[in-house]
Amino acid sequence: MNESVNYLDYANSPLMWAAAALAVAVVVFQSILFMKRSMKAASESALTTDQVHKAIKSSVISSIGPSVVILVTMISLLVTMGAPVAWMRLSFIGSVNYEAMAAGFGAQAMGKTLQTMDTMAFACGVWTMVCGSLGWLIFTFLFCDKMDKVNHLMSKGNAKMVPIISAGAMLGAFANLASGNFFTAEGSLTFTNAPAIATIAGCVIMMILVKLSRARDIGWLREWAFAIAMFSGMFIGYAVSVI
Repeated sequence: MNESVNYLDYANSPLMWAAAALAVAVVVFQSILFMKRSMKAASESALTTDQVHKAIKSSVISSIGPSVVILVTMISLLVTMGAPVAWMRLSFIGSVNYEAMAAGFGAQAMGKTLQTMDTMAFACGVWTMVCGSLGWLIFTFLFCDKMDKVNHLMSKGNAKMVPIISAGAMLGAFANLASGNFFTAEGSLTFTNAPAIATIAGCVIMMILVKLSRARDIGWLREWAFAIAMFSGMFIGYAVSVI
């Protein structure tokens, strides 16, 4: 690579856009395929059209909050790694924190930082981002279709245990994602910094909204509870950070 050229000229080149578009096209194809398969499964399981529409509506609404958060935080990745790479990586993985961290590690391996990157550091950052996430994709490819057997094994054939196991797995996953908000850069536990307060506020608001929607049978509130809780927690955390 020509070191006299700004690495962003490579990062935002038409060739990078074409390569990223091919990868994103795979994700779009998978989404369409899953949608068709789910519609077929819905018809075979005697679900009504109204139930299917409600499920689609709830899914769309629930995705608004995380999607907006990714869109906002993607700006930092876009500035350092270029638009094509940011678009492609977040279409695949969707974790801005991981992508920024991986890009930073790649740059450090070349003696650079995200703020002082050159073409070689950029290339190393992209390779680190891709290779670092291969484990997730390979594991999903090899074992996703076998999770039903794992559920059956863990529940010992008791169908009532399956939703409990699934709920426990979800709680564990979200707890792992949120736990980092309760530690400072030095590794000490805290409940008073902005991320911790945002997490606690979002959790409390979510519980209140879910309980209220069930008590009053408010369908729209049940659908929008996640997005409302997420944005409320963000605003409360931001307010704490500027006070």
